[in-house]
Amino acid sequence: DTEGLLRIKEENQKHIRRAQRHQEKKEKIQRHNRKLGDLVEKKTYDLKTQYEHLANLRRTHILELTSVIFPIEEVKTSMRDPADVSSESDNAMTSSTVSKLAEARRTTYLSGRWVCDDHNGDTSISITGPWITLPNNGDYSAYYNWVEEKKTTQGPDMEHNNPAHTISAALCYATQLVNTLSLILDVNLPKKLCNRQVNTRVCFHSIFSVWCFNSEFCGENLSRHRFTRAVKKLNANILHLCFSQHVNLDLLHPLHTLRNLMYLVSPDTENLGR
Repeated sequence: DTEGLLRIKEENQKHIRRAQRHQEKKEKIQRHNRKLGDLVEKKTYDLKTQYEHLANLRRTHILELTSVIFPIEEVKTSMRDPADVSSESDNAMTSSTVSKLAEARRTTYLSGRWVCDDHNGDTSISITGPWITLPNNGDYSAYYNWVEEKKTTQGPDMEHNNPAHTISAALCYATQLVNTLSLILDVNLPKKLCNRQVNTRVCFHSIFSVWCFNSEFCGENLSRHRFTRAVKKLNANILHLCFSQHVNLDLLHPLHTLRNLMYLVSPDTENLGR
């Protein structure tokens, strides 16, 4: 019994020494983990700082790009509200009639259906200059009518103020700007729109002489199907960029091409460059 007790004591001493070594190893591992945690926390902070610095650089480049090369502005029109004009001419008109006229003014028949548009007739959005604008309600029927007229009319187009020219130019510039923004923001666009610079020439028969880009909107006259398809792709790309930069969804409209782009590159967009 005494010898057995001695053997048990020796084994217990071995277990105690082994437990001490394990405790030292455990403390060493804990110290190592704390060092790694501090290092990860520091790296995370440095990474966050670099992201913020990169976002500020992107934001600076975008604001410089849209203020110098591609300024997007809201152009006021002189059109008056027909409800106001009618109420002035007829003092006996009821308030319900005035409200109905105002509601009718905010409604547009587009692509076979009625679309509510609060900006209809009030303003238009310009790009690169006040002379290149797009309709607020997304109604590009002027381009379709011009293409149909060109098919039946022979000879050069001498009308410098043709709205189809400005529509084509504005969409061409918008495509170029969207592709440039996708490179700056490092965001892949869901739809592909060709926009490569080629030989210098006049893109459209008007007073605007620009560098021509091999764009789907610049060059040959597009059919209604091809034109509508290209516009939908451009609008999808713009909305994708707006979503990536957390633009307020209440401001966006799927048909407002340049207005959505204006909200995207606005200095008030807090997350621009993220």
